[in-house]
Amino acid sequence: MAMSILRQPIRTSLKRTYSTTRPFVPPAALRDIDNAPRQRTKPRPESPTFYTARSPYYDQLNSLESAIQYSRSALTKFQLLPLPAFARDSLPHLHPVWMDKREMGDALSSKLTTSRYRRVTQLLNELNDHRRIAHAAGCEDLGEGIESIVKLFEKKNQEAILARGKRKPVKFDKYGRSYTLGKRKTSAARVWIIPIAKPSAVPQGQSQTPEEQQPDKLDLTLTGLEDVFSDPKAKPTIPVTPATVLVNNVPLAHYFPIPADRERVIRPLKLTGLLGAYNVFAIVRGGGVSGQSGAVAHGIAKGLAAHEPAIEMILRKAKLMRRDPRMVERKKTGMAKARKRYTWVKR
Repeated sequence: MAMSILRQPIRTSLKRTYSTTRPFVPPAALRDIDNAPRQRTKPRPESPTFYTARSPYYDQLNSLESAIQYSRSALTKFQLLPLPAFARDSLPHLHPVWMDKREMGDALSSKLTTSRYRRVTQLLNELNDHRRIAHAAGCEDLGEGIESIVKLFEKKNQEAILARGKRKPVKFDKYGRSYTLGKRKTSAARVWIIPIAKPSAVPQGQSQTPEEQQPDKLDLTLTGLEDVFSDPKAKPTIPVTPATVLVNNVPLAHYFPIPADRERVIRPLKLTGLLGAYNVFAIVRGGGVSGQSGAVAHGIAKGLAAHEPAIEMILRKAKLMRRDPRMVERKKTGMAKARKRYTWVKR
């Protein structure tokens, strides 16, 4: 205690003192002191993100967040949010195709990493969800405003990308014929399916004339036998009966001598119960008999689904609407065949 009392005057004497109590003013602050208020030498940045390394990216991020906040408040005002899960799932789906990481980086004038690209797509998906709710609820003004923002980040060829996995609709000509293409292994078959013309109703007590008993002109044109029927003495080389299946202008039984191949061809007709209701004409090229029969069956199934949309689910469950992907495995280098190896010899 006595030592601390003795040291106190020493500490007081060693304390640094100044000659004046006025605060220090730097010389730069005295410049233009007469002007009031003081003018800034540098302009204020337009955006707070000016001091970041990626100002355009954060500006777009802030604008997307502001758009989401505005759309959320508008939907909440219309009592459309929060929406139950079952109601959200029942809404019509919109399938946007966003730009990839490189394209979006060029649009934002900033190179994007995977995490930043994921952040932008998350905001866009949320905004697109709000657009879906607005369109379903009839808020067209809000939906169009959101759509104008979303379109800036979608690919230009969005329709072509979305149409890649869709099957093109089968077209019919003026005679009611359908044209489809079937494939299997290295075989390709072009198949035409024609409904059999129904006989015209004859009143009771009347009989048809010989001219009326002849096959319909449409069937003759389709089968290519109009010259045969025009000449009574001519004998047709190919007997045309109801539900004829011709492959390369040869009857089915003659072109495919193996019963398994014939069963494969007429399987779509048997499963759907349409055996005898359609004439089938096919031109098949490439591959062997097994591949050609599978290609013809694939084409027949696609044509029947076009004529009778109600049976498409039956053919789909039987796996006849898609091409059989099984192919011959290629031979490998250093092996006898695809998987067979040469005999190992020690000496």
